[in-house]
Amino acid sequence: MRFETRKLVLACIFAALYAVFSSVSLFPVIGALGTFITLAVVLAPVIGMLLGPYVGALATSVGGFVGWTVTQSGAFSFVSFIPGSFSALTAGLLINGERRVSAILYLILFLPMAFFPLIGPAWLFPLFLWLQLIGLIISASPVSTVASKSLRANRIDRLTLGVGVIALVSALAGQVAGTLMFELMIYPVNPQIEFWRTAQWQPLTFIYPLERIIIAVLATLVGVPLIRAVRAYGFEVGGT
Repeated sequence: MRFETRKLVLACIFAALYAVFSSVSLFPVIGALGTFITLAVVLAPVIGMLLGPYVGALATSVGGFVGWTVTQSGAFSFVSFIPGSFSALTAGLLINGERRVSAILYLILFLPMAFFPLIGPAWLFPLFLWLQLIGLIISASPVSTVASKSLRANRIDRLTLGVGVIALVSALAGQVAGTLMFELMIYPVNPQIEFWRTAQWQPLTFIYPLERIIIAVLATLVGVPLIRAVRAYGFEVGGT
């Protein structure tokens, strides 16, 4: 009971923090003028690692929705929390060693995003997919298992490596989810093939990897001390 109470308290705290971070702009969304990727994207993988896949995804969903109701500025309106929730879910699955489930869910979103009818990057500019594919490979490979085990190590170098790998993969998973949502919402408004080729996939080929690497680095800087702190109080990271 005590364990569950502590997890509930942490979930409420992180949901509130996520809502606050949702009001801080980090990167502009290319192709959607006036919308931004927020600082909450840094916190999502950390929440998943600390609370596990399902509680973590719930905390980010609640926090993201509350943040949107306050700011009304999410790139995807009231469902703007979905990419962050998927990122937290991925991080939680990986830390629990469920790499097959993580890879399958990643693939389920990756395929319709990549091969979206007419305007998908697989048709118009396949190079766009390079880092997302690397994220999928890492998620499905033993590398993610090694990273998961490293999160339970006491050595700071191993912990940092584990957090960094999982943060990068989960940040990319969130980006895949966000890209698919962008296609679903923007394509009916702007179906022009050249817009997607020259204004989206080509420039983003080099922009999104930089964004995701920055997010992973920041998540590692936040996540390592947080994980060490909660473990010092007897709280085991991961779980449900």
